[in-house]
Amino acid sequence: MTTSRSTQPNPAAILTAAVLDIAFVALFATLGRSSHDREATIAGFWHTAWPFLAALAVAWAVALVWRRPTAPLGSGVPVWIGTVALGLLLRVLFTDGGAALPFVLVAAGVLGLTLVGWRLIGRIVRPSTE
Repeated sequence: MTTSRSTQPNPAAILTAAVLDIAFVALFATLGRSSHDREATIAGFWHTAWPFLAALAVAWAVALVWRRPTAPLGSGVPVWIGTVALGLLLRVLFTDGGAALPFVLVAAGVLGLTLVGWRLIGRIVRPSTE
């Protein structure tokens, strides 16, 4: 007899994934500001972070991340690509920030490492059948 696994999303996993994703995008913005000697103010942080946080929210919605929030390929990669692509677009269109190639590469690398990376580490530490 086989046991069936619940196909319902786990609320704790969804919340954990959302908090981790938001925290890593916020960390990216904070480290970016500090590495360029920008003022450490809430307004300054928000100016840098909002395009990527908004893009993260859109990526979550489009990729239906709540269905498999910890899946590295099914959720992590779409969240990463969506956050970088839309975040850069929003940054260029609605802020005075640019999208020079070095910034694009750093954003893609850091956000890929964190948004996909924590999911990969989680998969290693707690393998599942997803």
